[in-house]
Amino acid sequence: MSARIVAPLVLGLLVLTGWHLLAASQTIASTFLPSPSDVWKRLTHDLVHGSLLASTAVTLGEAAMGCLIATVIALPLGYLIAGSHLAQAAFFPYLAASQAVPAVALAPLLVIWVGYGIVPIALLCALIVFFPLVLATVLGVRGIDPDVVEAAELDGASGWAMLWSIEAPLARPVLLTGIRNGFTLSVTGAVVGEFVMGGKGLGLLVSVESASADTTGLFATLIVLCTLAVAVHQGLVLVEHLTDPYRLPRSRSRTGALPQQVDTLPLSIPAASRGNATQPEELVA
Repeated sequence: MSARIVAPLVLGLLVLTGWHLLAASQTIASTFLPSPSDVWKRLTHDLVHGSLLASTAVTLGEAAMGCLIATVIALPLGYLIAGSHLAQAAFFPYLAASQAVPAVALAPLLVIWVGYGIVPIALLCALIVFFPLVLATVLGVRGIDPDVVEAAELDGASGWAMLWSIEAPLARPVLLTGIRNGFTLSVTGAVVGEFVMGGKGLGLLVSVESASADTTGLFATLIVLCTLAVAVHQGLVLVEHLTDPYRLPRSRSRTGALPQQVDTLPLSIPAASRGNATQPEELVA
């Protein structure tokens, strides 16, 4: 087993052991801190006999819809900003200002404009995810090696050919990382939206359990929520790996023939490769 697998397992066992010992000592009342065994019993019961699975499906659907809406709009806009001084000057001040407004504060407006149901919650998720996806797109496009772009231009590539054959594949790791992280934010947005706008997802369960001081139920629901976010994130990592056009067979992956794809957004990006676009440091500033 690799350290990447063993380390989190050991840490998890230590946390569970400490939790069990603290609950067994009765230093804290079970009303405030239920034991791991009680939480496990409640979790399995709600999964089999309760509405936990149905609520999880609702929250997942809202998060997926919101992330899809944000992706469809954010990727083209980020691409436009990455290649144009004028687009950056026009759009970025408003994008930056939008981050000063808590997304939850927009929930009442969404209810007035759209009404209750899945749609306003999905729109709230999209608003939360939108800016990180735009920024990831800008960083991904501006991180492309200018020499590669120049070589493609000398070879006659331009327009859609440049986008699909050069820019999209090279920016792909950063874009997919942004989408993965954005989906996690979208799950959070779905739960917050259900707090404010109602719904039938995990947010509703958390509200009901909180109102009735059902600590054991809260722990069970929060475990499902965390598991959902991790499962979606790792699922997208697997999809990215399986669809990677540059993926090497396992027998060759240890030779270092090709560098591994980045797994996080870069802290600094080289100069822009398209036109006379500015550095991403100027964009973030």
